[in-house]
Amino acid sequence: MVQPAPTEFEYYLNETDQPFAGWDFSRLTDTGRMREFPLRWNYYVHVRERLSAVRSLLDMGTGGGEFLASLAPLPADTVATEGYEPNIPVAAERLKPLGVPVVPVKDDERLALEDARFELVINRHESFAPQEVVRILKPGGTFLTQQVGGDNDREINDWLGAPPFELADWRLEVAAEGLERAGLRITFRDEEHTKTRFYDIGAIIYYLQAIPWQIPDFSVRKYEGALGEIHVHIRKHGYIDTTCSRFILTAAKP
Repeated sequence: MVQPAPTEFEYYLNETDQPFAGWDFSRLTDTGRMREFPLRWNYYVHVRERLSAVRSLLDMGTGGGEFLASLAPLPADTVATEGYEPNIPVAAERLKPLGVPVVPVKDDERLALEDARFELVINRHESFAPQEVVRILKPGGTFLTQQVGGDNDREINDWLGAPPFELADWRLEVAAEGLERAGLRITFRDEEHTKTRFYDIGAIIYYLQAIPWQIPDFSVRKYEGALGEIHVHIRKHGYIDTTCSRFILTAAKP
């Protein structure tokens, strides 16, 4: 018996059952299915401007090592950390040719790294313990981080009827105060709210599967009804927008 062709909605539900490794959203961004509106700053440029002046570098939360590899050539003493277990072998394979070890992290407050080792510590969208950042920085060293604000993608939780993100209060002022209490001096800060635009429901599903902390109990089956409503909205309007919340900080160790 010939099976009926799947509906467009069913196609997207099935199509999202794909493996996700590292920290690479190119499956969505290269096709334009998901777009983040530009920020006032560029994290890569901020890192690159400081890189030539240092001989030791730590990339906290390297994901699959994609961003760190893009900075090559790297300082002789470069290390990466990663706390998401599936990413560790991906990052290790990518960074091994560059001579960069990947240190697993189980507790942000107990990094397996020496005191006062790094001149520059970078952190893109990774959690951190301020006191540990101070401990591993050399005197005069710099911590540079871009963070995702706690109100990022809040509309997705609302649309699906899911609980609010558990770190909804995470924002620039909170991060800056924590770093200052730990003994660092803030040298630059900025914050911006733009948009992330999705052009099909499959992109939203794939995105949520890749960031399980946004809705920890997310599954297509559990939220299928609400996903169907979002699909109808996108078909009618062509896209749907969520809040893209970002902030950037640099801090110096005396």
